Amino acid sequence: MATATGKRQRSCVACGRQADKVALLRIVRDPSGAVSFDATGRAPGRGAYVCSEECFAAACRKKKLDRALKATLDDDARKRIAAGVAAAAREARQ
Repeated sequence: MATATGKRQRSCVACGRQADKVALLRIVRDPSGAVSFDATGRAPGRGAYVCSEECFAAACRKKKLDRALKATLDDDARKRIAAGVAAAAREARQ
């Protein structure tokens, strides 16, 4: 769905909230299969969006992130991505 400005809305995989791409946090599975937090929002690969740290935790807990990325996240990847999501959320609040 496009907004009045013509930009496509993205949805949080946990809660379904729709927002512009810049308002959400992107997690990406790159072509080699590695999953990471995408601070730029432009990394190549399959992406999934969350709107907050809480939604990231919920998406992990309910395996919604695994399904969206078509990958299985191990504990190390979750912790690494959680740190990136937390840092970006803190930066956005400032």
